[in-house]
Amino acid sequence: MNQFEHLRHKDGSGLTRAREIIVACAPMRSNVNISSVARTASACAVERLVLTGNATLIAKIARDGAEQLEVSIHRSLAPVLQKLRSDGYRLVGLEQTTNSTSMHSYSFSRRTVLVVGNERTGLTEDILKLLDDVVEIPVYGLPHSFNAATAASMALYEYCRQFPNG
Repeated sequence: MNQFEHLRHKDGSGLTRAREIIVACAPMRSNVNISSVARTASACAVERLVLTGNATLIAKIARDGAEQLEVSIHRSLAPVLQKLRSDGYRLVGLEQTTNSTSMHSYSFSRRTVLVVGNERTGLTEDILKLLDDVVEIPVYGLPHSFNAATAASMALYEYCRQFPNG
């Protein structure tokens, strides 16, 4: 008898309080990446997803994230980030910069906006100036960075690890 029984899907882990993390994406090139971020954000019980530019969610990729997640689309990111900061959120960029902190040693604030950059150009200088912190995910081979959606997934998972109950 096998001690492991295959389950198609388990119910989500119960949270004792709502997550206070928002994901904000710079204009991205790929709606596939945006949709992947939405799926992960929904699975992590993210409060809200902020998209910019001509973003469109692909329901087949975003899966239940397309229905379960509060999504807003804006022309530009800076005014949204400024408003979220005034609402008490810490703005955390996911980017490789000269003074970025390794995610291995970073402690997220409960009220965080995770700011994800464009797949090719990352976060622009005007957005970097607005951020409270910048975290990077160490890379051990080539290419020198992870895909934007993959990096967002890793950062969201780390946030959830640090705040397992919401």
